[in-house]
Amino acid sequence: MTDLSDRIVRYGELIPCKTAFIDAHTPGSDQKENFTIIGGGVSESPDQHVHIGLPHGFNIGAAGQPPRVRNSLHDHHTAEAFFVLKGKWRFFWGRWGDAGEVVLEEGDIFNIPTGIFRGFENIGTDYGMIMAILGGDDAGGGVMWAPQVIEDAADHGLILGENGKLYDTKRQQKLPDGVGPMPLMSDEELAKRPEPTTADVLPNHVARYWDLYALADKKPAKVIGEHGLLRDKPGFEVDFITRASSTEAKHQHKYPSVLMPMRGHWRVTWDGGETILAPGDTMSVPENLAHSAVPSMTGEASLYHIVATGDPAGKTWQG
Repeated sequence: MTDLSDRIVRYGELIPCKTAFIDAHTPGSDQKENFTIIGGGVSESPDQHVHIGLPHGFNIGAAGQPPRVRNSLHDHHTAEAFFVLKGKWRFFWGRWGDAGEVVLEEGDIFNIPTGIFRGFENIGTDYGMIMAILGGDDAGGGVMWAPQVIEDAADHGLILGENGKLYDTKRQQKLPDGVGPMPLMSDEELAKRPEPTTADVLPNHVARYWDLYALADKKPAKVIGEHGLLRDKPGFEVDFITRASSTEAKHQHKYPSVLMPMRGHWRVTWDGGETILAPGDTMSVPENLAHSAVPSMTGEASLYHIVATGDPAGKTWQG
């Protein structure tokens, strides 16, 4: 019997960090919560709790925010894909956040192109939650912030060191000897960054929940992958499974995989064990372990399934 209890993170047991990033004191961003579910994540704070530290080839995280709270403009060296678990969210991008934008509803997924600053805000009426997939075990080595984010943070007491760690002057913290502040991107570097419009981004980077639900009526829909609806090779693939496309037949993968229910309750079975997953729960399945996932109750049921591929994590694939 394989005990997987330490590879299941329940939504109600998620431990937030409110000081994860440089904008933690900046008005408009100071109420957001960051969650690191699988992998080391990209938090800049030692306060961040990691639920499952095992390497998967990708990271799983989440952001929870009250209405009108935003996450500041930033970028990663590898893929950053989000699906909306709760609420209504506006994603925006570009040097100043005005190159383009898209509004995502519950279940929608956005594979954000690398190389552009992006931010997001909860525009719903209640606390919202988005689930994140970051490419690579080290999630690209950290976060790159738009220069104005670093400048604004300094005005509110937070300094990011060149070592990638935060120092809070309100707590009498200061940069250690020999560690300088994180340098701002030069105008030359910033000028090289593309400013794609909404029309440029939407076709190959956004998939709507009900479109995926329709596509997954006979077999799981390949959402992100070399042959996916959103074509990319970020080091992982994302499938979308519904009641109609689920099966009791067990299967296995050569790399670790993750199950993330969107709607309904799902019974996951493996040799010698089973569990029930609810929306917002996250389950890591070891490589080469035969398992199945099927809805355990009637009604709408959908699930995101992430599998590592062994491809190197890097820039958005242009194949």
